[in-house]
Amino acid sequence: MIKVAEAIVNIFETGSALGNYSAITLIPQDSGHLTYGRSQATLGSGKLHLLVEEYCQKPGATFVRQLRPFLPRLEARDTALDHDVRLKNLLRASADNPVMRSAQDDFFGRHYWLPAASEAAATGIRSPLGIAAVYDSMVHGSWQAMRDRTISEHGTPASLGEHAWIKAYLETPRHWLATSPRPDIRLTTYRMDALLDLVRHEAWQLDMPLVVRGVEISAPTLGGDPPGCYSGPAPGSRELAVKSPLLRGADVRLLQLEVGTTALPLSADGIYGPGTTDAFRVYQKLKGMEQTGTASRDFLRGLAQAYASNSLR
Repeated sequence: MIKVAEAIVNIFETGSALGNYSAITLIPQDSGHLTYGRSQATLGSGKLHLLVEEYCQKPGATFVRQLRPFLPRLEARDTALDHDVRLKNLLRASADNPVMRSAQDDFFGRHYWLPAASEAAATGIRSPLGIAAVYDSMVHGSWQAMRDRTISEHGTPASLGEHAWIKAYLETPRHWLATSPRPDIRLTTYRMDALLDLVRHEAWQLDMPLVVRGVEISAPTLGGDPPGCYSGPAPGSRELAVKSPLLRGADVRLLQLEVGTTALPLSADGIYGPGTTDAFRVYQKLKGMEQTGTASRDFLRGLAQAYASNSLR
Protein backbone atom coordinates (compact mmCIF):
# COMPACT_ATOMS: atom_id res chain seq x y z
CA MET A 1 0.00 0.00 0.00
CA ILE A 2 2.82 2.42 0.81
CA LYS A 3 4.38 1.97 -2.63
CA VAL A 4 1.06 2.63 -4.38
CA ALA A 5 0.36 5.74 -2.28
CA GLU A 6 3.88 6.97 -2.98
CA ALA A 7 3.38 6.25 -6.68
CA ILE A 8 0.21 8.35 -6.76
CA VAL A 9 1.98 11.33 -5.21
CA ASN A 10 5.02 10.73 -7.45
CA ILE A 11 2.70 11.10 -10.45
CA PHE A 12 1.35 14.35 -9.04
CA GLU A 13 4.82 15.69 -8.31
CA THR A 14 6.87 14.55 -11.32
CA GLY A 15 4.55 12.69 -13.71
CA SER A 16 6.10 9.27 -13.04
CA ALA A 17 4.94 6.43 -10.79
CA LEU A 18 8.53 5.82 -9.72
CA GLY A 19 9.21 9.51 -9.20
CA ASN A 20 11.82 11.69 -10.85
CA TYR A 21 14.65 11.92 -8.35
CA SER A 22 16.51 14.45 -10.50
CA ALA A 23 13.55 16.82 -10.99
CA ILE A 24 14.26 20.52 -10.57
CA THR A 25 11.26 22.87 -10.37
CA LEU A 26 10.97 26.62 -10.00
CA ILE A 27 7.44 28.07 -10.07
CA PRO A 28 7.10 31.89 -10.21
CA GLN A 29 5.71 33.35 -6.95
CA ASP A 30 6.03 29.99 -5.16
CA SER A 31 7.23 30.55 -1.59
CA GLY A 32 9.11 27.27 -1.80
CA HIS A 33 11.46 28.67 -4.47
CA LEU A 34 13.89 26.07 -5.86
CA THR A 35 12.58 22.51 -5.39
CA TYR A 36 14.29 19.19 -5.99
CA GLY A 37 13.68 15.48 -5.99
CA ARG A 38 10.98 12.83 -5.99
CA SER A 39 8.72 14.70 -3.57
CA GLN A 40 10.20 18.13 -4.20
CA ALA A 41 12.23 19.32 -1.20
CA THR A 42 12.03 23.13 -1.21
CA LEU A 43 14.65 25.77 -0.60
CA GLY A 44 12.10 28.05 1.09
CA SER A 45 11.07 25.47 3.71
CA GLY A 46 14.65 24.48 4.56
CA LYS A 47 14.00 20.89 3.51
CA LEU A 48 16.37 21.12 0.53
CA HIS A 49 19.21 22.01 2.90
CA LEU A 50 18.35 19.10 5.19
CA LEU A 51 18.17 16.63 2.29
CA VAL A 52 21.50 17.71 0.77
CA GLU A 53 23.16 17.75 4.19
CA GLU A 54 21.97 14.21 4.95
CA TYR A 55 23.10 13.01 1.53
CA CYS A 56 26.58 14.50 2.00
CA GLN A 57 26.99 12.49 5.21
CA LYS A 58 26.24 9.13 3.59
CA PRO A 59 29.02 6.73 2.50
CA GLY A 60 29.25 6.40 -1.26
CA ALA A 61 27.70 9.81 -1.99
CA THR A 62 29.07 11.44 -5.16
CA PHE A 63 29.84 15.15 -5.70
CA VAL A 64 30.01 15.64 -1.93
CA ARG A 65 32.98 18.01 -2.15
CA GLN A 66 31.19 20.03 -4.80
CA LEU A 67 27.89 20.18 -2.89
CA ARG A 68 29.21 21.00 0.58
CA PRO A 69 30.12 24.63 -0.24
CA PHE A 70 26.43 25.22 -1.02
CA LEU A 71 25.24 24.04 2.42
CA PRO A 72 25.56 27.43 4.21
CA ARG A 73 23.58 29.15 1.44
CA LEU A 74 20.98 26.39 1.45
CA GLU A 75 20.67 26.68 5.23
CA ALA A 76 20.24 30.46 4.88
CA ARG A 77 17.56 29.82 2.22
CA ASP A 78 19.42 32.09 -0.19
CA THR A 79 16.92 32.64 -3.01
CA ALA A 80 19.75 33.53 -5.40
CA LEU A 81 20.21 29.76 -5.61
CA ASP A 82 16.96 29.63 -7.60
CA HIS A 83 19.05 30.53 -10.65
CA ASP A 84 22.35 28.84 -9.81
CA VAL A 85 23.06 26.58 -12.79
CA ARG A 86 25.90 24.72 -11.07
CA LEU A 87 23.83 23.75 -8.03
CA LYS A 88 20.95 22.57 -10.20
CA ASN A 89 23.26 20.45 -12.33
CA LEU A 90 24.99 18.98 -9.28
CA LEU A 91 21.62 17.99 -7.86
CA ARG A 92 20.58 16.40 -11.17
CA ALA A 93 23.88 14.52 -11.39
CA SER A 94 23.65 13.35 -7.78
CA ALA A 95 20.36 11.62 -8.59
CA ASP A 96 22.29 9.16 -10.79
CA ASN A 97 23.83 7.91 -7.54
CA PRO A 98 21.65 5.26 -5.79
CA VAL A 99 22.78 6.79 -2.50
CA MET A 100 20.89 10.01 -3.33
CA ARG A 101 17.79 8.08 -4.34
CA SER A 102 17.93 6.14 -1.08
CA ALA A 103 18.49 9.39 0.82
CA GLN A 104 15.41 10.90 -0.80
CA ASP A 105 13.29 7.85 0.02
CA ASP A 106 14.40 7.96 3.66
CA PHE A 107 14.00 11.73 3.90
CA PHE A 108 10.56 11.97 2.32
CA GLY A 109 9.42 8.94 4.29
CA ARG A 110 10.31 10.62 7.59
CA HIS A 111 9.03 14.07 6.67
CA TYR A 112 5.85 13.11 4.83
CA TRP A 113 4.79 9.44 4.96
CA LEU A 114 5.24 8.72 8.68
CA PRO A 115 3.52 11.96 9.78
CA ALA A 116 0.71 11.26 7.28
CA ALA A 117 0.17 7.74 8.64
CA SER A 118 0.14 9.11 12.20
CA GLU A 119 -2.31 11.90 11.32
CA ALA A 120 -4.59 9.50 9.45
CA ALA A 121 -4.72 7.13 12.42
CA ALA A 122 -5.43 9.98 14.84
CA THR A 123 -8.25 11.23 12.61
CA GLY A 124 -9.83 7.79 12.28
CA ILE A 125 -8.82 7.11 8.67
CA ARG A 126 -7.99 3.48 7.97
CA SER A 127 -8.42 2.86 4.23
CA PRO A 128 -5.31 2.92 2.00
CA LEU A 129 -6.94 5.49 -0.28
CA GLY A 130 -7.80 7.69 2.70
CA ILE A 131 -4.23 7.49 3.98
CA ALA A 132 -2.97 8.32 0.49
CA ALA A 133 -5.17 11.45 0.51
CA VAL A 134 -3.65 12.53 3.81
CA TYR A 135 -0.14 11.79 2.50
CA ASP A 136 -0.74 13.92 -0.59
CA SER A 137 -1.95 16.78 1.59
CA MET A 138 1.13 16.51 3.81
CA VAL A 139 3.34 16.83 0.73
CA HIS A 140 1.17 19.63 -0.64
CA GLY A 141 1.19 21.36 2.76
CA SER A 142 -2.55 21.77 3.29
CA TRP A 143 -3.54 18.91 5.61
CA GLN A 144 -4.29 20.63 8.92
CA ALA A 145 -6.24 23.57 7.51
CA MET A 146 -8.31 21.41 5.16
CA ARG A 147 -8.92 18.73 7.80
CA ASP A 148 -10.19 21.32 10.27
CA ARG A 149 -12.38 22.99 7.65
CA THR A 150 -13.88 19.64 6.61
CA ILE A 151 -14.65 18.69 10.22
CA SER A 152 -16.20 22.12 10.83
CA GLU A 153 -18.42 21.91 7.75
CA HIS A 154 -19.22 18.18 7.58
CA GLY A 155 -18.31 16.49 10.85
CA THR A 156 -15.72 13.86 11.74
CA PRO A 157 -14.96 10.58 9.97
CA ALA A 158 -16.62 8.81 12.90
CA SER A 159 -19.84 10.80 12.57
CA LEU A 160 -19.99 10.90 8.78
CA GLY A 161 -18.37 7.57 7.91
CA GLU A 162 -14.84 7.35 6.60
CA HIS A 163 -15.65 7.01 2.89
CA ALA A 164 -18.10 9.90 2.89
CA TRP A 165 -15.69 12.01 4.93
CA ILE A 166 -12.78 11.39 2.54
CA LYS A 167 -14.97 12.48 -0.39
CA ALA A 168 -16.00 15.63 1.49
CA TYR A 169 -12.40 16.22 2.53
CA LEU A 170 -11.11 16.03 -1.06
CA GLU A 171 -13.83 18.38 -2.28
CA THR A 172 -12.82 20.93 0.37
CA PRO A 173 -9.23 21.54 -0.82
CA ARG A 174 -10.41 21.25 -4.40
CA HIS A 175 -12.70 24.25 -3.89
CA TRP A 176 -9.92 26.11 -2.07
CA LEU A 177 -7.45 25.45 -4.89
CA ALA A 178 -9.95 26.26 -7.65
CA THR A 179 -10.82 29.63 -6.12
CA SER A 180 -7.26 30.75 -5.36
CA PRO A 181 -6.25 34.12 -6.88
CA ARG A 182 -2.99 32.50 -8.02
CA PRO A 183 -3.16 30.74 -11.42
CA ASP A 184 -0.39 28.27 -10.51
CA ILE A 185 -2.35 27.12 -7.46
CA ARG A 186 -5.60 26.81 -9.41
CA LEU A 187 -3.84 24.44 -11.79
CA THR A 188 -3.17 21.97 -8.95
CA THR A 189 -6.82 20.94 -8.67
CA TYR A 190 -5.78 17.93 -10.76
CA ARG A 191 -4.51 16.29 -7.56
CA MET A 192 -7.94 16.34 -5.94
CA ASP A 193 -9.65 15.39 -9.21
CA ALA A 194 -7.44 12.30 -9.55
CA LEU A 195 -8.10 11.20 -5.95
CA LEU A 196 -11.83 11.85 -6.32
CA ASP A 197 -11.76 9.69 -9.44
CA LEU A 198 -10.34 6.84 -7.33
CA VAL A 199 -13.14 7.44 -4.79
CA ARG A 200 -15.75 7.21 -7.56
CA HIS A 201 -14.23 3.89 -8.63
CA GLU A 202 -14.23 2.76 -4.97
CA ALA A 203 -10.51 1.96 -5.11
CA TRP A 204 -10.31 2.13 -1.33
CA GLN A 205 -7.71 -0.64 -1.03
CA LEU A 206 -5.51 0.76 -3.84
CA ASP A 207 -5.28 -2.66 -5.41
CA MET A 208 -3.08 -2.72 -8.49
CA PRO A 209 -3.23 -2.17 -11.36
CA LEU A 210 -4.41 1.44 -11.22
CA VAL A 211 -4.28 4.28 -13.70
CA VAL A 212 -3.79 7.78 -12.30
CA ARG A 213 -3.65 10.73 -14.68
CA GLY A 214 -2.97 8.33 -17.53
CA VAL A 215 -0.02 6.67 -15.77
CA GLU A 216 -0.13 2.96 -14.95
CA ILE A 217 0.65 1.82 -11.42
CA SER A 218 1.40 -1.91 -11.43
CA ALA A 219 4.10 -4.31 -10.30
CA PRO A 220 5.98 -4.01 -13.64
CA THR A 221 5.88 -0.19 -13.70
CA LEU A 222 7.07 -0.01 -10.10
CA GLY A 223 9.97 -2.34 -10.83
CA GLY A 224 11.74 -0.34 -13.52
CA ASP A 225 14.45 2.31 -13.39
CA PRO A 226 13.46 5.83 -12.28
CA PRO A 227 13.18 8.32 -15.14
CA GLY A 228 15.90 10.92 -15.51
CA CYS A 229 18.53 8.78 -13.73
CA TYR A 230 21.47 7.03 -15.37
CA SER A 231 23.58 4.16 -14.05
CA GLY A 232 26.11 4.47 -16.89
CA PRO A 233 27.95 4.42 -19.21
CA ALA A 234 31.13 5.15 -17.30
CA PRO A 235 32.93 8.31 -18.49
CA GLY A 236 35.60 7.33 -20.99
CA SER A 237 33.90 4.15 -22.17
CA ARG A 238 32.84 5.92 -25.39
CA GLU A 239 33.27 9.23 -27.15
CA LEU A 240 30.41 11.70 -27.10
CA ALA A 241 29.06 13.35 -30.22
CA VAL A 242 25.66 14.05 -31.76
CA LYS A 243 24.34 10.77 -33.12
CA SER A 244 20.98 9.26 -33.98
CA PRO A 245 19.52 8.23 -31.62
CA LEU A 246 20.95 10.85 -29.27
CA LEU A 247 23.43 9.54 -26.72
CA ARG A 248 22.23 9.54 -23.12
CA GLY A 249 23.86 8.64 -19.86
CA ALA A 250 25.89 9.51 -16.79
CA ASP A 251 28.93 10.35 -18.92
CA VAL A 252 26.89 12.94 -20.83
CA ARG A 253 25.65 14.40 -17.55
CA LEU A 254 29.20 14.76 -16.22
CA LEU A 255 30.30 16.58 -19.37
CA GLN A 256 27.29 18.90 -19.18
CA LEU A 257 28.05 19.59 -15.52
CA GLU A 258 31.54 20.83 -16.38
CA VAL A 259 30.50 22.71 -19.52
CA GLY A 260 27.59 24.36 -17.72
CA THR A 261 30.01 25.68 -15.12
CA THR A 262 32.81 26.80 -17.40
CA ALA A 263 31.24 27.88 -20.68
CA LEU A 264 27.53 28.42 -21.29
CA PRO A 265 24.56 27.87 -18.96
CA LEU A 266 23.54 24.31 -19.76
CA SER A 267 21.01 21.99 -18.14
CA ALA A 268 22.61 18.64 -17.27
CA ASP A 269 19.79 16.45 -18.59
CA GLY A 270 22.10 13.62 -19.67
CA ILE A 271 21.20 13.95 -23.37
CA TYR A 272 23.94 14.82 -25.88
CA GLY A 273 22.00 17.00 -28.30
CA PRO A 274 22.85 20.00 -30.50
CA GLY A 275 22.68 22.41 -27.56
CA THR A 276 25.29 20.41 -25.66
CA THR A 277 27.46 20.21 -28.77
CA ASP A 278 27.36 23.98 -29.27
CA ALA A 279 28.14 24.64 -25.61
CA PHE A 280 31.00 22.12 -25.67
CA ARG A 281 32.52 23.88 -28.68
CA VAL A 282 32.53 27.11 -26.67
CA TYR A 283 34.17 25.19 -23.81
CA GLN A 284 36.79 23.81 -26.19
CA LYS A 285 37.55 27.31 -27.47
CA LEU A 286 37.94 28.67 -23.94
CA LYS A 287 40.28 25.80 -23.07
CA GLY A 288 42.35 26.16 -26.24
CA MET A 289 41.14 22.82 -27.60
CA GLU A 290 40.18 21.94 -31.15
CA GLN A 291 36.54 22.94 -31.58
CA THR A 292 35.10 19.60 -32.73
CA GLY A 293 32.05 19.37 -30.48
CA THR A 294 33.11 15.76 -29.79
CA ALA A 295 34.37 14.62 -26.39
CA SER A 296 37.07 11.95 -26.64
CA ARG A 297 37.37 8.99 -24.32
CA ASP A 298 40.63 10.32 -22.88
CA PHE A 299 39.07 13.71 -22.15
CA LEU A 300 36.09 12.12 -20.39
CA ARG A 301 38.28 9.81 -18.31
CA GLY A 302 40.35 12.79 -17.24
CA LEU A 303 37.24 14.76 -16.42
CA ALA A 304 35.89 11.95 -14.23
CA GLN A 305 39.22 11.68 -12.39
CA ALA A 306 39.34 15.44 -11.87
CA TYR A 307 35.87 15.54 -10.36
CA ALA A 308 36.62 12.54 -8.18
CA SER A 309 39.74 14.27 -6.81
CA ASN A 310 38.00 17.65 -6.63
CA SER A 311 40.69 19.31 -8.75
CA LEU A 312 38.03 21.19 -10.72
CA ARG A 313 35.83 23.95 -9.34
